[in-house]
Amino acid sequence: MLKILIVEDERPLAETLRYLVEDNPRYRVVGIASDLPSALELLEHGRPDLALVDLHLAHGSTGFSVAVRLNDAGVPCLFVTGRPPGFAMPDLALGLLLKPFTGNDVHRALALAEDVMRGRETLRPRIPRNLQLFENEEEVEPEPDAPALLPRQGFKARLERWIGGSPH
Repeated sequence: MLKILIVEDERPLAETLRYLVEDNPRYRVVGIASDLPSALELLEHGRPDLALVDLHLAHGSTGFSVAVRLNDAGVPCLFVTGRPPGFAMPDLALGLLLKPFTGNDVHRALALAEDVMRGRETLRPRIPRNLQLFENEEEVEPEPDAPALLPRQGFKARLERWIGGSPH
């Protein structure tokens, strides 16, 4: 059974999402959070396997900050939002499910997220058109005579770069 944390500040939508997720007996919602502090509290008690995270949250929180903290704790995220960002974020989330969605969209997105989490190959013949999976950037082997590069930046440094627009 896949344990799921929902991070959504609109309570009716969060409850609808809970209903859609739990309509499949393979999935169980361990809690609903509306912002970063409540997500971190539920992280300790529910020990989720995956988090469904809205990008626009209450109390000054964002889905980006929630995803950074959950990823640091080893919990992958799938963004669920009505307004997608203009760029992919493979370091923060497995993908993005656009609102509005159906129960079938949610179940397919969860199944695909679970495949990615477990390292299973999938043909993905029926990806909902409102689901975007983020692919990790491939590591490129340097040429033998190339100068040594700095180590790859972590989640937080890249997030700060994306948000702040800094080129480094």
